[in-house]
Amino acid sequence: MGKTTPNLIPRVSRLLDEVGMHLKLARLRRRYSSETVAQRAGITRRTLSKVEQGDPGVALGVYARVMQVLRLEGDLALLGADDELGRKLQDAGITPKLRAPKRTSIAMVDTAQGHQ
Repeated sequence: MGKTTPNLIPRVSRLLDEVGMHLKLARLRRRYSSETVAQRAGITRRTLSKVEQGDPGVALGVYARVMQVLRLEGDLALLGADDELGRKLQDAGITPKLRAPKRTSIAMVDTAQGHQ
């Protein structure tokens, strides 16, 4: 039984495709062979091919290693850097909880409400 590929919404799938295409173009601009990049990243040529196709089943760490070989690792700092939704929520005064509320047992709830 093979791995299951995570389902992504089409917009995210297209973004991954673009990331893969950008990495492939960066490799070609540097005139690096796929064998060279794969070897330096510690992956197989098949895995590099999947990265360059934007395969969502490839771990983010593998993408990072390929970016490192291409000297693009600084671009990782841009992920989530412009958190527009988070800023809007902050401006609206809506603060997300840092953790889920503690679970209370039914006995504790009944005692607090005066039931016994």
